[in-house]
Amino acid sequence: MKLEKLSIDGNKNSFEVTDKIFTAKVNKKLISEILYKNIANFKGRKAKTKQKNEIIGSTSKIYAQKGTGNARHASRKAPIFVGGGVAHGPKGEASYKFRKLNKKEKRIGLASIITEKNNLKDLIVFNDFQKTISKTKEMFLLLKKFEATNSIILLDKASKYKIGRSLKNIPNVKVSDIANVVLYDLVKYKKVIFTETSIKELEKRYS
Repeated sequence: MKLEKLSIDGNKNSFEVTDKIFTAKVNKKLISEILYKNIANFKGRKAKTKQKNEIIGSTSKIYAQKGTGNARHASRKAPIFVGGGVAHGPKGEASYKFRKLNKKEKRIGLASIITEKNNLKDLIVFNDFQKTISKTKEMFLLLKKFEATNSIILLDKASKYKIGRSLKNIPNVKVSDIANVVLYDLVKYKKVIFTETSIKELEKRYS
């Protein structure tokens, strides 16, 4: 299929792209599962309490097993004592399962999201940036011109060198590349912006 690409002046042209990514079947159930996994992995799992075996202290019995008239106890490290371990408390990041996306899930999910963005006219492709843009204000006005002030921008290496600095302090705009793209971000931001070379990198990686 042919996809429209724009220059920063607004001039339109078209180029050929693969149907597998831009006119794929939209699998909304898979997208939902991918978002669930991504969000679960983003959550901080910092809370940590010490279990009985992690408390530093004597392991000797606090008093004799029999003859005291009191309940039987072992060491002071038991959860029922102040300063003892915590029963069933949070165990920190290491105890939580990291939910992985396999290659097929990521490939089909990405094609579904990109196709949906294309159908909604929320996909923009620019020519590779030849001119250096170092001013944040200039870059913001350019994004505003194309109604893309809420967007994720996937740049090729050369274009990132030309304009990456000017995008750093613009709110609601994220810069990434094809190798490090997170599918959650493609859904989170309204517009998805590519350069012509980054489109080719996408096709090479996921076709």
